[in-house]
Amino acid sequence: MNIVKIAGLSLLALLPLAAQNTPVFEIDPMWPKPLPAGWITGQLGGVCSDSHDHIVVVNRRDITDEEAETSQQAPPIIMFDAAGNLVRSWGDPNVVPNSIHGCYFDKEDNVWVGANVDGIIQKYSHEGKLLMQIGVRGKVDSSDGTQKGSPLNAAKDQLFNPAGMVVDPANGDIYVADGYGNRRIVVFDKTGKFLRQWGHQATKQETEDGAPGAFAQVVHCIAMSNAGLIYVCDRQSDRIQVFDKMGKFQRNIWVRTGTPTLPDARGTVWWIEFSKDPQQKFLYLMNGRNEQVHIMDHASGKILSTFGRPGHQLGNFTHGHTMAIDSKGNLYVAETNYGRRVQRFKLVSK
Repeated sequence: MNIVKIAGLSLLALLPLAAQNTPVFEIDPMWPKPLPAGWITGQLGGVCSDSHDHIVVVNRRDITDEEAETSQQAPPIIMFDAAGNLVRSWGDPNVVPNSIHGCYFDKEDNVWVGANVDGIIQKYSHEGKLLMQIGVRGKVDSSDGTQKGSPLNAAKDQLFNPAGMVVDPANGDIYVADGYGNRRIVVFDKTGKFLRQWGHQATKQETEDGAPGAFAQVVHCIAMSNAGLIYVCDRQSDRIQVFDKMGKFQRNIWVRTGTPTLPDARGTVWWIEFSKDPQQKFLYLMNGRNEQVHIMDHASGKILSTFGRPGHQLGNFTHGHTMAIDSKGNLYVAETNYGRRVQRFKLVSK
């Protein structure tokens, strides 16, 4: 049986029995290094890794009144190096997306961020300069432009609580999981011009049947494989939907460890990453319902092994939310809600 090691001790068994050569991870208790004196982060709405293994977390700055008596809000966007040292931080709280959610580095190491209570995505340089914005801050693609309006799922220049994005390295097209309000994938070119969209609000029957392009509730993540396929987290459907770049459905990858019937209120499919080998043999999935990371066979979608459990100790998760992977195959998990931390799991065997 393969296991996850915590501080050198074999504490967490992987379930079910792992296939031979399945990756094994060990929690790194020394990463990241302490923040500057007085800084406290709120919910960490996203984590991402660049080509130099810099790690960015996006911070919602929602510390408690009690914490504010003795400390201060850390900046919205915080960058660490591979050793866990603070490299830089930036972000005007009145400019970055409200309730910042998800982040992504493109091939030029620009960082993109979204929001689950706003209608925009933004692109920043590696040094923190705002380079591009799609949508108007504080306005969403709803019947009245507010969070209380009915989703329109239609605007070509506005979003409704976008959860994540990925940029095609071939041509710079931007694919957005739009998201918490809308139920669509929307594609823009590198200048922000609308190209196409797909997806709609699923009925209960469509959710149970796994209908293509029907999203139960939150369209929570998006990723692009080396083969150029688009992987989308249909969170409350407990599945990953796979499409080609034009939106043609390819297959479902089910993760039915949640409720017996669908939709699953919390959902299992929160975030995904691919292993770093050219074939991307493994698919890593953050199962926020069960507070676990699944190591899956990419081709079959079979869960090979699992680590994590609900809790506040090292290697546990409290609202494990998003993930990132660096060039060495190490995994990073950021937590929202009461967790509010980022943990690194070092790849120790593969």
